[in-house]
Amino acid sequence: MNNANTALQQADPDIAELVRAEERRQDEVIRLIPSENYVSAAVLEATGTVLTNKYSEGYPGKRYYEGQQFIDPIEQLAINRATGLFGADHANVQPYSGSPANLAVYLAFLRPGETVMGMSLPMGGHLTHGWAVSATGTWFKSVQYGVRRDTGRLDMDQVRDLALAERPKLIFCGGTAIPRTIDFAGFAQVAREIDAVLVADIAHIAGLIAGGAHPSPVGHADVITTTTHKTLRGPRGAMILCTQQHAKAIDKAVFPGLQGGPHNHTTAGIAVALKEAATPEFRTYAHNVVANARALAESLTERGFELVSGGTDNHLILIDLASKNVTGKAAAKALDAAGIETNYNTVPFDPRKPFDPSGLRIGTPSVTTRGMAPEHMAQVAGWMDEVVTALAKGNVDDVTPVVRQQVVALTRAFRPPA
Repeated sequence: MNNANTALQQADPDIAELVRAEERRQDEVIRLIPSENYVSAAVLEATGTVLTNKYSEGYPGKRYYEGQQFIDPIEQLAINRATGLFGADHANVQPYSGSPANLAVYLAFLRPGETVMGMSLPMGGHLTHGWAVSATGTWFKSVQYGVRRDTGRLDMDQVRDLALAERPKLIFCGGTAIPRTIDFAGFAQVAREIDAVLVADIAHIAGLIAGGAHPSPVGHADVITTTTHKTLRGPRGAMILCTQQHAKAIDKAVFPGLQGGPHNHTTAGIAVALKEAATPEFRTYAHNVVANARALAESLTERGFELVSGGTDNHLILIDLASKNVTGKAAAKALDAAGIETNYNTVPFDPRKPFDPSGLRIGTPSVTTRGMAPEHMAQVAGWMDEVVTALAKGNVDDVTPVVRQQVVALTRAFRPPA
């Protein structure tokens, strides 16, 4: 949004200036939040089209509104590209976001009070996998598994024992702060043993799977949910993939079960992102995300940072700052002032509260999209170390302006997609 004489500028200068300010901010900072990325100019353009004007309740060929001559082909393209890219039988591209997608799975397979099993939120799971403060932990009986205290990794024997004892009808694997490869085959074996439906939530790693940088749950999980942003580099939306056996139940749960008309402009953006994700260039990007994460993890470890599970297999790193004598919240705010965007996060067995936890959650999707490589990760780790060390010593205000200038100099050499 570089043109000051835009319709938005003329209609609402206040919003226009805030959008420009956010554009500058995203350009000038190192964005390490693992759930964030930069979409391409094509995806951005698709989401800002006249498609937002059209209501389209129903599915292609089965709508409740007329005038779908061009909407139906758009949604069908998105569906076909999703099933082709991931090798799934069926795709629903209408969920508004990841949490509604997961809620649709509950509606498709469970009745209130029945049992669901998922990874607990403090151990790396997601709110919608049955955590107490979520509707999924209120309306259903929730059984939560975690990680081993000594390794920070999941123990599939413990998962199996819990599943056999509690007999959940639905099992979620995946989460929001898991730095290691998910054993989809192991979860599938447990689910088969108790005749449960296995749901793989790949919101964080969908792009890595599409690019061949992480194993796929297709062939193991009955249902797969994902957001379409994060590593997949699409708009803010979601998809549900499933076997043909469950296609009708999933579609019915999304509409009319939970939603009205789909957001057609988002569907178009998803279709564009899926086409981009099928290219050799995207495959290179996905592998580079992992290479950057591993390089960043190694550099942080060399500087004395304690990483949950000892490192990473994917795009995400979870840091326990207890040994640095700073809190995650204080560190995140200091790093933000220095131009390095992270999010404070609980770590497994965290003695602190979620709003002021011990950890930081970081990742490499955004910096990889900008073209940064493993050799730049050592510099990023060095800046993080400078800020965290200064925070512990009490002189962080002297350090952050200096680091921010250096960050801006680096980001000018690696511009976001135009």
